[in-house]
Amino acid sequence: MLKVSGLVSGYGKTQILNGLDFEVNQGEIVTLIGANGAGKTTTLKAVCGVIAATGGKVEFDGKDLTNAEPYDIVDAGITMIPEGRQLFPHFTVKDNLLMGSYKRAARPIMQRKMEEVLHIFPRVKERLSQYAGSLSGGEQQMVAIARGMMADPKLLVFDEPSLGLSPLLVQQMFDIIRDIAKHGVTVLLVEQNVFKTLRLANRGYVLENGSIVLAGSGEQLLSDPHVKQAYLGH
Repeated sequence: MLKVSGLVSGYGKTQILNGLDFEVNQGEIVTLIGANGAGKTTTLKAVCGVIAATGGKVEFDGKDLTNAEPYDIVDAGITMIPEGRQLFPHFTVKDNLLMGSYKRAARPIMQRKMEEVLHIFPRVKERLSQYAGSLSGGEQQMVAIARGMMADPKLLVFDEPSLGLSPLLVQQMFDIIRDIAKHGVTVLLVEQNVFKTLRLANRGYVLENGSIVLAGSGEQLLSDPHVKQAYLGH
C-alpha cells in the first residue's frame, strides 16, 4: 500500500534521513522504532507532505505522492494523528470531529463515520458538546484519533499516541489501535513504548541516525539482541 524508496529529507541544510526504504502492506500494523533524534517523526512528516523530501520516492496505492500537497495526500487516503494531539481547543468535540470530514470523499459519509467513531469511543460521545481544550489528556487523544478516522483513511499514521498518558490509558490506547486495524484501517505507528508497540505490530523497522538498521516481524525484533539492549533495557 505504502512504498517508500530512498527517502532523503531534513530541515534546511540539515539532512536527517539518509535514503530510507520501507513499505506498509494493506491491513498491517507497521512500526518505526528508534531513539529520540533517529528520524522517526521526520519520516512521518515527509510521507505526509508536511516537510519536503529532497530525494527518493513515496508511493501510495501505486500513485507517486512524493512532495504532494498535504491535502492531496489526505485525499489519497493517508491521515496523520500528530504528536501532541493538535486539537482546536476552543471548538467543541463535535466540531473537532467534523473538521476531520473536510476531505471531499469523506463528506457524503460523515454521518456514518460519526456513528462508527462514537461506537469505538463512547467517552468521546459523552463529551461532544464540551470544548476540546477542557478535556483530560487521554480524552483529547481519543478525540484526535476519532477526528483522524472521520477522514475515512486507508492508512492511519500515529506519531507518539501514548505520550503523556498514564499507564492505564497507554494500554487503552494500544487496544484502540488494535481495534482500528480490525476495522480494516492500515496503521503506521511511531511510539516510544517499544515493548508494547512490537507486541502489537505485524512488522517493524529500527531507525538509527536517519537509516534503517534492522527490519523484521514484531516478534523477531522483540527477541533481537540489539533491540533488547538498546530499546528494552535487557
